[in-house]
Amino acid sequence: MDTIEQFDSHVMQTYDRLPLVMESGSGRTCTDEDGKRYLDFGSGIGTNSLGYCDPAWADAVCAQVRSMQHTSNYYYTKVQADFAERLCQITGYKRVFFGNSGAEANECAIKLARKYSFDKYGAGRNVIITLRNSFHGRTMATLSATGQDCFHNYFFPFPEGFVYAEANDIDDLLKKMHNNVCAMMLEYIQGEGGVVPLDSKYVDQLYDFCAKRDILVIADEVQTGVGRTGTFLAGEQYAKKADITTLAKGLGGGLPIGACLANGKCADVLTKGMHGSTFGGNPVVCAGGLAVLEQVAKPDFLAQVLAKGAHIRAALRDCEEVTEITGLGLMLGLTLKTKQAADVKQAAFQRGLLVLTAKDKVRLLPPLNITIGELDSGLAILKECLSQ
Repeated sequence: MDTIEQFDSHVMQTYDRLPLVMESGSGRTCTDEDGKRYLDFGSGIGTNSLGYCDPAWADAVCAQVRSMQHTSNYYYTKVQADFAERLCQITGYKRVFFGNSGAEANECAIKLARKYSFDKYGAGRNVIITLRNSFHGRTMATLSATGQDCFHNYFFPFPEGFVYAEANDIDDLLKKMHNNVCAMMLEYIQGEGGVVPLDSKYVDQLYDFCAKRDILVIADEVQTGVGRTGTFLAGEQYAKKADITTLAKGLGGGLPIGACLANGKCADVLTKGMHGSTFGGNPVVCAGGLAVLEQVAKPDFLAQVLAKGAHIRAALRDCEEVTEITGLGLMLGLTLKTKQAADVKQAAFQRGLLVLTAKDKVRLLPPLNITIGELDSGLAILKECLSQ
């Protein structure tokens, strides 16, 4: 029995996996168990923000493992304190709650927003508006918040209290802003929805309306955050700061983490016993997160992310098969003229390049520290697949 047969015999079949058994990784490439190397333009769906086994990151993680691997949140650790302080300094938020994933971070945000409204206005003001085509997670509450019917089948009934509005349609949003609404939840770029950015004018109008009515804005930056778009938070490129921002994916550099960041008026809403997570703020993950912040938060590093995104766009400008490129920084979606994104993904895989898809688009989420030379090597393969 080979590895794939062994795997499939014992692991639930919930993923459409490529026939690739990853054995090791270094930098922006991974190696399978037969020794074949792959250049990775997907970075574990945006989690390996510094690629595979970045030396500084690996050293920090290994040192922490040898010191203290876990404590639970009944106690304090210096590494979690350092990580929380640095994250709040970078983002300008007052406090953070640590969980294990983007879905957990969004669950925390949902509870925080409803508790804020309950404390201030009483029961009944608990509806959260999300956007059609959004994706906020696969737990029951975050799945209910997700504005895509294709994810909902089979799992009814869902938790109540979510209403969907059409993205970039302010009139539709205002029609649904009733007195029972406590928060608006959005992604600046709908990643799983096809790498679709929100219009700046729509975001401006949304924020203005919510501010006047004390409706909280929750920014789901699970995929867009931690430098992915060329600023630490994508909201910076919209000149907006949400009351609550959620992070995950790239924050841990490949280790599981979720973070719910709260501004001043939301920072003290959740009190003792209101929320919790056994592994949230795990010392090893926090050590990895600190190593990520040490590199990604630097202005020069973020400027390079923007430059690399522009480089990809320029390289694909003359590719007739690509009709549109959406996204920001190193979070890009390619609209194709005739080909199926899944077929391009398969063809690239056969040639040693790993890419992702998002609906009908080819999605690119390369490690943030990828070099221009590595980008050019991968883009040459991609263009070959697109031109066949």
